[in-house]
Formats: sequence, C-alpha cells, structure tokens
Amino acid sequence: MKWIKENSLSLAFLVMFLLALAGQAISGTLYFNDQQRVLGEPTVSVWQYVASSEFAVNVAENWQSEYLQFFLYIMFTIWLVQKGSTESKALDDAGAESDAQQQIGPHAKATSPAWARTGGLRLWLFSNSLGLVMGVIFALSWLAQSVAGQAAYNSERLGDLRDPVSWGAYVTSPEFWNRSLQNWQSELLAVLSMVVLSIYLRQRGSPESKPVGAPHAATGVES
Repeated sequence: MKWIKENSLSLAFLVMFLLALAGQAISGTLYFNDQQRVLGEPTVSVWQYVASSEFAVNVAENWQSEYLQFFLYIMFTIWLVQKGSTESKALDDAGAESDAQQQIGPHAKATSPAWARTGGLRLWLFSNSLGLVMGVIFALSWLAQSVAGQAAYNSERLGDLRDPVSWGAYVTSPEFWNRSLQNWQSELLAVLSMVVLSIYLRQRGSPESKPVGAPHAATGVES
C-alpha cells in the first residue's frame, strides 16, 4: 500500500491512459465499421482496426502534439519567465543556473544521482536528458504519424481511384499539416492558459497553484 501511495499520481494517469486508449480503439472500430457499411465494404474487428493505419495515425498525431508541448515548455522555461506565474522560474533565475544551484560536479550531494557527480559528456547528457528524451519522443511520434498518415491517405486515394503519393509529398500536403496544426494550436493554448491563469487563480492544495494567500506578483512559488 505504501508503494501505491507513493506512486499514486503516475498510476492514476497510467490507468486513465489505458482506459482512454481502449475506449478510442472500441469507438474508433464502431465508427470505422459504420463508414464501411455505408460504402458497402466489409467491417473489421477491434484487433484489425488497432493494427490499421487509421488507428495508428490518430494515436500518433495526438502523441506528437503532446510531446511537442512538453518539449517546448521544458526548453522555453529555461530562459523565458512570466511574472506572477507558477509555471515560471523566479524572474532572477532565468538561464541554465550555476553548478551550485544545480548541485552538480563538486557541488553534488551524497544523495545526488551518480552522473550528477561526474563531468564531461555524461554530465552534459544527464543535465539535458529530460529535454532530449522529450524531443526524441516527439520526433519519433511525428515520424510515426507521417508514415501511418501516408498509408491511410493513400488508402483513401486508391478508394477514389487516384494515384498514391510518396512520403515526401504527403508530409508537405495540406492533409498532413491540417492534422498537425489543429493539434499543436490546442496544446499551445493549453500551456498559455496555465501560465496566465496561475497568476490570478488558485487551487488550494495543488502544487500547480500558488498558496491561496500568495500575492499575484509572486513568481515561481508553489504550494
């Protein structure tokens, strides 16, 4: 029970993610089969739908926009600040900060991760590992979206008796960028909303909010 309590936040989101993914698979299959019946085409099982490019592109396009959001947020908040927001560092802390502030190299503590106590390439990699991993996941999910999207797009074109397009032609097409940008704008708006609303609004007990009595101008302060 102690382990569950200590990991309850990640476990809750993992369960909700799996339920949402399963729900998407089921509802997507029902919707796809409804379209197939209208066209007089054969229906598919849930497993066949999950293995299809139609399902893959819908999942990948959402994942890549989410990881783009986190990647940009992680990198921008190193240097950019917002007065009064809990989503910002303190105004005087903009930048990569000193080794002492980051507790690395000779300033590392006994409880610091091993790579924080080293130097050279290992320290650089560990110091930038969160941004690097988020960036790589975004790039891979973007690539997966483009490949699955090309397959789904070409399937539609063949059904309309049109020639398929190459991967290069697809990633420069309005179809691809319409899919991408409609997700990007929503993610960027969500981050903007959190940055600005956390200046003036409070949620008691949440680490994403300032203490209820904290002044609006307090920056980088969390409960």
